[in-house]
Amino acid sequence: MRLAKERAKLKAQQQAERLALKVAKEKQRQEEKKAREAAKAAKLAAREAARLAEIEANRKPVAPPKPPIIKGVMQDGITPTKEFNIEFLMSQRELLIAERRNLLGQADQLENEANAIVENSEMGDVQFDDEGGEGDTMVVERERDLTLSASARQTVEEIDEALKRLETGDYGYSSRSGLPIPRERLKAIPWTTELVVERAGGIGSY
Repeated sequence: MRLAKERAKLKAQQQAERLALKVAKEKQRQEEKKAREAAKAAKLAAREAARLAEIEANRKPVAPPKPPIIKGVMQDGITPTKEFNIEFLMSQRELLIAERRNLLGQADQLENEANAIVENSEMGDVQFDDEGGEGDTMVVERERDLTLSASARQTVEEIDEALKRLETGDYGYSSRSGLPIPRERLKAIPWTTELVVERAGGIGSY
């Protein structure tokens, strides 16, 4: 009788251990399943985030609409606006014309000097020694003169565009944002078309 009870007790204990082991395995299986589902969801979310980031990166930024320019009646070939009256614009035109004249003179002088260097070298006035010191210096000076001349003529083209904007009533406004450029900046660079803060790396109030 006592032996039968001990066997029954041992059997019950073994069944309980098997049941506990089975429950533990099932719990582990469920946890592994949840982990796999979570990893899958995280992977899908990362892939979707990368796709949206790529779409956003390739999307061209939409510039805000430029504010309208309130223009007045043309006077003496100049169209005044709400922000810039005729007196200021006339003084700006004088600055532009004077700067244009100076730059053209500089460009012509630099080109003449560059041509003179070529003529002198062709006539034998420039001596080329074995190390080429004098000749190299002349080449560098000529290239510098031509570069400065080209830069001056480029600025003349920008001045011509500014003179056209004086006629149309668009002078003094940023080509990027359409906002009025401070008068201090326009006086310093009469042909400018942007605010300092709009320049790459630019800081300041104008």
